[in-house]
Amino acid sequence: MLATPGSDPVLLPGWAAEPKWDGFRALLSANAGQVVLRSRRGTEMAASFPEIVAGIVQLPDATAFDGELVVWDAAGRLAFERLQYRLARRGAGASRAAQEWPAHFVAFDVLRLSGKDTTGWRYRRRRAALESVFAARGLIAPWVLCPSTTDPATVREWLTWTSVGIEGVLFKRLGDAYRPSGRGSQKYKVRETTEAIVGAVTGSLTAPRGLLLGRYDDGRLQYTGRTTTLTRTASATVAGQLASAQHGHPWTGWSLSAGWGSQEKLDVTLVEPELVVEVDVAHDAPADGDIPHAGTVPAPTSPPPTSPA
Repeated sequence: MLATPGSDPVLLPGWAAEPKWDGFRALLSANAGQVVLRSRRGTEMAASFPEIVAGIVQLPDATAFDGELVVWDAAGRLAFERLQYRLARRGAGASRAAQEWPAHFVAFDVLRLSGKDTTGWRYRRRRAALESVFAARGLIAPWVLCPSTTDPATVREWLTWTSVGIEGVLFKRLGDAYRPSGRGSQKYKVRETTEAIVGAVTGSLTAPRGLLLGRYDDGRLQYTGRTTTLTRTASATVAGQLASAQHGHPWTGWSLSAGWGSQEKLDVTLVEPELVVEVDVAHDAPADGDIPHAGTVPAPTSPPPTSPA
């Protein structure tokens, strides 16, 4: 079930709210010892997360959850980049990664329970059933029960948790059934912006389609991500401030992938790393190969630095 973007963070009567996690949306099904763990677009992810597969011994048979795969760092913050790293690992590599950066499955809905299809149940009934599973089975890691509230003050508090990786909140009607592929909830995302340096572009210097961004770390410009496709206005604004790369560009010879797990290579043009842009940051890209893109660039900042701050 998908969510419709909203601009109002107020929790209305007749609705419940849940935190919006910085992770991979996932559907999990456990049936007769077999596990299916798929992304929102249907990519099978079980091989990358052996600890989730091993954890099904805790669940009742013939049960399916909707939820979010997340990884926490040592400071208790959600580490999206570590989750991406996990997705690319298989076999022994996945097992080693699970020891170093264990993933958790944050369950926020139950779609099947002990063989019973629950998608037609109202949210309040599905939520009660989900809580009962956690309580009756004493579920522990890798399982996490997603909080849910009907208290507006709690929602306001959640919206202050962006520093630990909470992106916003999801609103769900208490009386609604689960609608696969339908938009049965609303999401409010806290707007987050950051500055980054343009190191390359897709398209051409005169009409860039996207920007490849970096930040200085230890005196070196490290690649951090790329934007979604620019609007015509943003493309024209940026084009007038780009300069073709000179000798010694830090990304010379690099082969940049179109996405995590993808064999496709980006056709890029290197530019002088002088232009700093402010971007809206989004980490809700699907787990099927796309990296977390920065949002469309609204405007470049000025004047740009030519060396680390």
